[in-house]
Amino acid sequence: MASFLDARAQRGQWLVRIEDLDTPRTVQGAAELILQQLSGLGMHWDREVTYQSQRLSLYQQAFDKLLAAGQVYACGCTRREIADSALSQPEASAHSERPYPGTCRSGAPVGRQSYSWRLRVPEGTVSFTDRCLGLQSEDIARAVGDFVLKRADGIWSYQLAVVVDDAHQGVTDIVRGQDLLSSTARQHLLGGLLGLSAPSVLHVPVIYDANGLKLSKQNRAQALDLTNPLGVLQQAWQALGFEKLAASNIETFWSLATQIWGQGPERANLHGIHHHSYDAR
Repeated sequence: MASFLDARAQRGQWLVRIEDLDTPRTVQGAAELILQQLSGLGMHWDREVTYQSQRLSLYQQAFDKLLAAGQVYACGCTRREIADSALSQPEASAHSERPYPGTCRSGAPVGRQSYSWRLRVPEGTVSFTDRCLGLQSEDIARAVGDFVLKRADGIWSYQLAVVVDDAHQGVTDIVRGQDLLSSTARQHLLGGLLGLSAPSVLHVPVIYDANGLKLSKQNRAQALDLTNPLGVLQQAWQALGFEKLAASNIETFWSLATQIWGQGPERANLHGIHHHSYDAR
């Protein structure tokens, strides 16, 4: 909703991209259902839908460019080894992101199979400005370490794919959930290494259920009930921190919501929402 309103308020184009790279986890018919739900809520995209599974050659080209520049290397570490190494570091915890310690930076151990390809992250801080949260900075080398660009099974990473897609599609503004805020510095770093401009970003609060879990398939979140699309839209609008709109149909809802959003997303209580329950009925 936030991304749709932001595009409409700025008289821009709203793009839909199906991120279906993780083929072992792809559910047949899921993409079609997503598009049906968006249409049912009156959210219509402005260009042909993009499917990442059809863009593998573009990711390979970007990867080859980084590889030729010496910015990528093969890694033979397993997830278990990385986790054990990270937990042994000072101030590490089972719940924090586990930075890669750089074990294979100078070459994988002799006889060890390569499990992934990693970006050689330079030292220093990456900074960017979020339109709601303000200035953000991260020392990627320390907080994350050399991160994966391609898995051993040949699947491209989210970080590389979205950077390539954003540039190829001419994306100027990204509006997404705060759960992806920690990925932004990595994406800005990747874009810079590839000679690409960084889009503007706005991260909005994530909606949690009554148990404090993010709504997702993994947490068995209840599906949207599109027998009452206006009710679903009103709940999402209020979850963004706005007052319920006096709208009797979805066309009026979008018209009013776009006008309000155009006055500035800061009108919403985006800073004050941390745990917001959601009822899909």
